[in-house]
Amino acid sequence: MKKKKTKLRNDTVNAADEKSLEIERLKNSLARALADYDNLDKRVSREREELRVVIRAQFVSQLLPVFDMLYDAQQHLSDQGLAITIQTLESTLKELGIEKVDAREGALFNEEVHEAIETVIDESRENGEIVEELVSGWRFTEGPLIRPAKVKVNLKN
Repeated sequence: MKKKKTKLRNDTVNAADEKSLEIERLKNSLARALADYDNLDKRVSREREELRVVIRAQFVSQLLPVFDMLYDAQQHLSDQGLAITIQTLESTLKELGIEKVDAREGALFNEEVHEAIETVIDESRENGEIVEELVSGWRFTEGPLIRPAKVKVNLKN
């Protein structure tokens, strides 16, 4: 009789060990599945934000020629209503995280955000100094360039 009780006890212990191992395996599988889900959620969020940036950049790129026409018209007409429209558009772009590239006269040329359309030689100016902004450039406040500023640059010999 003792052999049967020992065998029964061993079977019970083995079954309990197997169940413990199975529970541990299932816990590990669940932990991996939750980690995979968390990684997927983060990736989808990151990709969604990247897509928003791309869509915003494309939309703004299509509007910039219209914006340029408004600037040109304002220079010739000096109309107060047009100035208010331009100011409103600029503040709307700023709210979207889009700003003008600094290309004011006297700033230094930066090939990452400026495009030299014309060069001039003026000994009274620094080499690489922007002489004039021809077309405004735009960029995301924290992110990629949408369009470089087109400028005239001073080159000293």
